[in-house]
Formats: sequence, C-alpha cells, structure tokens
Amino acid sequence: MRRTQCLAKLCFLNSLLVLSLGCSEQISQLILSLEEVATVEQDARQLDQGTCNIPASYQPDPDHLEHSPMKYLRVNVHFMNSLDSANNYQGSKARAFAKELIEAANFYLGKNHKMALPVGNETPVLPTRYRYRITSSRGYEKQNGIYCHYDDQLFSFVTKGRARNTYNRDVIKRFGIGLDSIINVFIMPHHPDSVKSRSYKVTEAGVALGSGVKITGLFETGKPASAYRGLVNHEIGHVLGLRHTWSSNDGCADTPKHPNCWNTTDEPPCDSLASNNVMDYNAHQFAYSPCQIGKVHANISRESGRARKLVVPNWCNLDEKKTIYVTDSVTWSGAKDLEGNLVIEDGGYLKVNCRLSIPKDGFISVAPQGTLELFKARIHNACGDQWQGIRVNKRGKTEGNVINLAGNKIENVPILPPSDNRNTGS
Repeated sequence: MRRTQCLAKLCFLNSLLVLSLGCSEQISQLILSLEEVATVEQDARQLDQGTCNIPASYQPDPDHLEHSPMKYLRVNVHFMNSLDSANNYQGSKARAFAKELIEAANFYLGKNHKMALPVGNETPVLPTRYRYRITSSRGYEKQNGIYCHYDDQLFSFVTKGRARNTYNRDVIKRFGIGLDSIINVFIMPHHPDSVKSRSYKVTEAGVALGSGVKITGLFETGKPASAYRGLVNHEIGHVLGLRHTWSSNDGCADTPKHPNCWNTTDEPPCDSLASNNVMDYNAHQFAYSPCQIGKVHANISRESGRARKLVVPNWCNLDEKKTIYVTDSVTWSGAKDLEGNLVIEDGGYLKVNCRLSIPKDGFISVAPQGTLELFKARIHNACGDQWQGIRVNKRGKTEGNVINLAGNKIENVPILPPSDNRNTGS
C-alpha cells in the first residue's frame, strides 16, 4: 500500500503558506467550506438516501476493518453483600472475579462464531469491533472501577415470589456510580431465605435497566467467572439496543424465530433448532449476527443516543498511527468517528453519505488521482474542536477531485482568508 510521502506542510500565520519542500506534489487548495467545491447536479432519485439509520450501514467491512475503529465501552462492577459479608465475593477475590469476568466477555466479543440458525445458513461472521473497559470514576479512583457494598435491604436479587425485585432499580439508584457514562454491572446473590425454599431454583439470571445491569447466581454456584461471559454480553447487549430474538421481531432479518431451546437434545425441535445467539437464552451465547453488530454500532454512532455516552471518546484527539488510507473504491453509508487522518490515495475513491468526524487537528487529503464524493455528508469534529479541512493535492496538471452532490455540511474548521488567497496551484 503506497503512502503519500510528499504532502506539503501548512503554516497558518497571517495567511496560509505552502512549502513544497522541493517535491512535485503540492497542495493546490485547502477546502474549508462547500462553497469552494463545484456542486454536481444529479437526479436525486439516482442517489442513495436514508442510509444513516440502517444497521447494514454500520456493519464492519472485513476487507477494511480499520475503517471501523474499535470502540471501548466503560464498565464498572459492584458486588452486593449483606452486612455480615457472607453472601458474595469481597476484597481481592471480588477484584479478581470482576477482572476475569470482563476479560472473558471481551474474549468472546473478539471471537464471534457462526450462527447455528437457521439450519444450513450462510450468514457471514463479522467482527464485533467493540470491547469493555473497567473504568473508575472521579472520587473513586482507589477502587479502580470495582466496588463492594454492604446493605441488608438491597443486596439480593429475587427472581420469583411476592418479594420479586427483578425490575426494581433501588440498588442502582443507591449505589450506581457514573451512570450517565458507565455501564454499572451489579453482581447480586439470591436472597438466603429464597435459597432455603425447596420451590426456589438457584439459577443465573439478569436484567438490564438503563445503563445498570443486575445479574445473579454467580456466587452461589462457585463456577469460574468466565462461565458467565454470555450472561454479561447478553445484558449489555440490551443496554446497547439489542432485543431477544426467539419469539418476536427484534429488527433483524438474520435472527430467525425459534423454540428457544437451551441446548441440543435428542428430541425435536431441540435436536436441530438450538440457538447459539448471544441474545437468546441458551447454553452457548457466543454468536452475533451482522445486523445485531450493525445495530450496536448505529446506536453508538447516534450523537443523541444513550449508548454513545458510554463509549470512551477516542475520536476527539488525533492519533496519526490510526490514519486511514483509501486505495480502492469505498462507500461509507453510516456515520464514522475517525481517530486519525483520512488520506485518499491515487486510485482511491471514497463516497461519504453520512456524518464523518475528524479528530482535532486532523485533515482529509485527496491525492492527485483520488476522489472524494460527498452526498448528505456532515464532516465535523464530534467533540466541538477544530480540524484542518480538506487538502486537495496536485501533481503537474492532475488534481485531486472533490465532488459535492447535495445536502453536505463542513463544520469545525478554522476561519481563514477567502479561498482565492489559499489556492496555490497554477
């Protein structure tokens, strides 16, 4: 892959200076507004519309994984216990358990499996491109995002009976930390009185309530933390906008309805219709469909959405090591939050149909034989900082091409002299 070696350096003083550095390629224009780009008239019916809200527009491209930067979701873990500290892990055991649990959940996020249903399916197996990161909050740094609480009234999770508190949020309201930006995972034991009852079955269970997640059954079984990675991924899936798949329309055509078998058995229908999808109740829970992955990233990319506030905003500041080089024909139909510069090389063609965030002080560069096509695009910095604009490069008489189709916006670029003073090509 060829990298453009001769990008001219820009120096903003009273006016824009271009230093060609003795090479044949130079910046002929710096585009800071769409008024500087010729608008191409085209029948709107021939153009793609409404792609920003379609999950398929956010599915990672296996051939260009770098175009979908990894997203990191902040999580913390709470161990609820009784005042006598007899009903959950605590201290070093709690910290080790929490770390192993999140590591195992991340491991399976990075190891997506082929869907078991429908039988004989050819559903693609795409990378998820998101992970969890245990995060502390200001004022709680010493706990490193792992907390132990002792409260006889709120420590337990009761799944059945008159005292059922599955959907009760009191423990989240009382002990939640950073709920506006961190997924709070509460590990709660079954109530000791419930466990004593012969009719009460101690099982693993969970529920997602806003950015809070309550899970139970982990302490009583004595299993390793890794055994519950599916439960964690399932409940956080709800936080990120995913729904159960087996009996209702979850908004994804690639997650078929099924009888919700826990595991494969010798008798129908579970002899052939057991699911392995994370959002089903089953013994495996290690497969995400392309649509589910797309929905997660669509929700993460929605600026006004709750899920976006849970993500570490690595798109704010420039990391030049994460510069994206476009060398072939690519269309971005969903929103993108880049962490490096964007370089469209000779022969590269990029069409942007949605929101595109460039990090602070970053730029877009179009090589002499490269093309950037914009349709209903909004190019900005998602953190409100300034980026440097679009650099159009020229080699001899060949100049990079920027096509302005319709409905585009460029925001968060510096105010400089009119474009006539910034053209440097002949």
